[in-house]
Parts: sequence; C-alpha cells; structure tokens
Amino acid sequence: MKNNNTFRSVVGLFLWVGLCYFVAWTGAQVSPGIASSEWYEQLNRPIWNPPGWLFGPVWTILYTFMGIAAWRIWRKLGFKGGKTELSMFGVQLFLNGLWSQLFFGMQEVGLAFLEIFFLLIAIIITTILFFKEDKIAGWLFVPYAAWVAFAMALNGAIWLMN
Repeated sequence: MKNNNTFRSVVGLFLWVGLCYFVAWTGAQVSPGIASSEWYEQLNRPIWNPPGWLFGPVWTILYTFMGIAAWRIWRKLGFKGGKTELSMFGVQLFLNGLWSQLFFGMQEVGLAFLEIFFLLIAIIITTILFFKEDKIAGWLFVPYAAWVAFAMALNGAIWLMN
C-alpha cells in the first residue's frame, strides 16, 4: 500500500508541475522570447526593465514552485478537501496564461495591465489559502506574488510610456 501511495504522490507531483509548464508553454506560443520579439523591442520601457534573458529562468523557477505548492495542497487535502484552495489555484493559473495572450498575443498593454491586477489579487488569495493549510506551499507562492507585483509595475510603466 505504501508503494502505491508513493507512486500516486510522485505522479501527482509531475502532473501539477506539468500543468504549470503547460500554461507556460501556451504563453510562450505568443511570446517567442522577449529578447527576440520585434514588437516588444520597439516599445518604450523603463530603465529598470530586466534583460530579456532573465524572464525564462525566473518563470521556470516560479512555475515549478507553483506546481509543487499545488501538489502539497492536493497531497494533504485531496481534490474534495482542497476544493477552495485548488479552485483558486486554477483561477490564478488561468489568469496567468491569459496575461501572455493579452500582452504579447493581442498586444493590448492596457488590458493586460487590468488583467494582471486581478491576477495579483488571485495570487494573494491563493497564497493566503495555501498558508492556512501548508506553510511551505504558502511560502512557495511568495516569490511568484513578488514577481507578478513587479511585472504589474513594469506592465503599467510600459502602458504609460507608450
């Protein structure tokens, strides 16, 4: 029985992280790399805009943390017991993927700014819910919340400058 639970847990981990990577992949389909995006390169950006090469590694770490956090909640509560927490996780993950579509795919910087505001709220709510159930899961969301707050400021600055 123990081996079956270990197998289920490992598979669950791969599925939760994989779900996050899938969302990352959908975003990458419309943003073929910030450094190589002709549209993005033509935008006026603040001097504190990070170099394009930084976004890939940061997001890879953040998506991994997100998947591990959701897995920890799922492992502890299951789908039924973690319905609120995992539903909120799904909302923020959907909004995460939507931002790339709005900003890069549709090139709607203002609409993306409005959307990222709601994304940040969803992330904060998810973080609080995760903290209540599993401190590590909550802490895994803190860098994500911080990065999205920074991204929101950057999105707003780009919107105002263009």
